[in-house]
Amino acid sequence: MRPNTSIVTTAFAGVPAEARVAAYDWQALAQDLDGFGCAVLPKLLSPVECRAISSLYSEEVHFRSHVHMARHGFGKGEYRYFKYPLPDLLGGLRTALYPRLVDVANEWNDRMAIDERYPVEHASFLKQCHEAGQARPTPLLLQYVPGDFNCLHQDLYGDLFFPVQVAILLSEPGADFTGGEFVLTEQRPRMQSRAEVVPLRQGDAVAFAVHNRPVRGTKRNYRVNLRHGVSRLRSGMRHTVGIIFHDAK
Repeated sequence: MRPNTSIVTTAFAGVPAEARVAAYDWQALAQDLDGFGCAVLPKLLSPVECRAISSLYSEEVHFRSHVHMARHGFGKGEYRYFKYPLPDLLGGLRTALYPRLVDVANEWNDRMAIDERYPVEHASFLKQCHEAGQARPTPLLLQYVPGDFNCLHQDLYGDLFFPVQVAILLSEPGADFTGGEFVLTEQRPRMQSRAEVVPLRQGDAVAFAVHNRPVRGTKRNYRVNLRHGVSRLRSGMRHTVGIIFHDAK
């Protein structure tokens, strides 16, 4: 039986994913991604939509697996991977965000001398994933309670991956939780690592580098390695939804 996915579309029934994604200044966002490895999309989701997506966490019909981070050394907390079909709004955002990011992804690969080039349409990229044996959906819903944290990591899931992903904060800092900041680290060759703490409000999204990105040096581009995580939650409960554009083995 197909799960009921209409719950997350009621607040913005007249605003499809493509329209809200198109409203951002993508030239400025691309510059932030290129300069810092991350870019914030304010208020991508409404508070009503955030609460609706968060409420799905207890409904197992929407998910293919449930992961407790401590069991795998990933940190402390838990998350669930959605199964296909994705909830309508999340599936729509995944489809709408991908072509806005693909030029950055292809430019990065070109500058890092990586042969892989990504197709313009997300459906074509998913077809490549499935042909490579990566057919399991990767969008996920994360839940943190006091003391939980997410170790620095990279969401790769297979040989084929898209170099940018998106996370959307569903809870309101200061009201629903304290602590739990999104953290991005960048390991530069022969230099100390750089940390970026990204302040987010409820409904804000952050697009960020999954693995590597190029940085312009004085003579040439060089490659830096990125990881992301979440600092310790001090109080309350924090929900986040992650939109990863490649599927998993």
